[in-house]
Amino acid sequence: MRRRQFLTGLATTALAVGALAGCSGGGGTPRTTTTLRYQGQTGQVTFPELAADLGLLGPVDLEWIGNFTSGPQDIQAAVTGDTDYGGAFNGGVLRLVAAGAPIRSVIGYYGTDRETFGGFYVPEESPIRGPRDLVGRTVGMNTLGAHWEDTLRIWLQRSGLTRDEIAEVQPVVVPPVATESALRSGQLDVASLHMVYRDKALARGGLRPLTTDLELFGPFTAGSTVMREEFIAANPDTVRAFVGGTARAVAWAQTRPRDEVVARFRDIIRRRGRNESLTTVDYWHSTGVALPGGVMARSEFTTWLDLLEADGIVAPGRVDVDRVVTNAFNPYAAEAGPVGAR
Repeated sequence: MRRRQFLTGLATTALAVGALAGCSGGGGTPRTTTTLRYQGQTGQVTFPELAADLGLLGPVDLEWIGNFTSGPQDIQAAVTGDTDYGGAFNGGVLRLVAAGAPIRSVIGYYGTDRETFGGFYVPEESPIRGPRDLVGRTVGMNTLGAHWEDTLRIWLQRSGLTRDEIAEVQPVVVPPVATESALRSGQLDVASLHMVYRDKALARGGLRPLTTDLELFGPFTAGSTVMREEFIAANPDTVRAFVGGTARAVAWAQTRPRDEVVARFRDIIRRRGRNESLTTVDYWHSTGVALPGGVMARSEFTTWLDLLEADGIVAPGRVDVDRVVTNAFNPYAAEAGPVGAR
């Protein structure tokens, strides 16, 4: 599908999700609980899971119901009430909010720093050298309407490409496990590579970067955990314990030696008994979270909202970032200074 068709479909899906969410919860009665249902990631440890293992969640228990396939899917599950929280790229969160989803971002959980980043890569012999060479080319990424598509568009815009030229750059959805092989075999002209997939691909040699998200934006938190507004209103103590404990787990991982964090992750994966590989955690470098304890900066949302408004995907004024983002439950908000004061 062309990009505009996909984004129209995404908005329609989000509106449907919002409508379903509006009638969930048993006749409008919000769910009150200290047990939070969630989706995990195969072979990885999320920060709430780390918090639970470190004994930081207080009265809150976590109930794993399965693994998610993408950030948009994870937060849609939270919107519909199938889970109590989910996480995704901040631009994806804004898309759902614009479509009527009643959610708020409560803590940041992934991002980019000097140890953890991704980018757009080509084979060394590729004639592609810069952004203008991407016109008429394919760019592989794990999902549309998320981190890598928006990063690509901002890079192209900053490089002076026109709207028509950008429309000729074709994002293609490829599963992360297949992206490198698709690039090397010529099925893709460019590939977004990050995390373990980037490290393994670069170790095999023969690839070079065009740009990275670190180069474009510097260190930043890219994704956040969201909860439904009515769930927050009905469970303020649960939310405070959950966010506070998760924030302390983020801070623990930010400040402990890498080897200690990886060893803890490996131990958690072994003990939870989900028949997972331990390979992925060996490629963990850092949290990628920019501010202490996952405190979120306003700019980590406005960067993407400006793009969405400029592209006509979100109507100007439709989304109020200050209504979407709250650091109110994060114990590190004061430490972060003015950026955390909301």
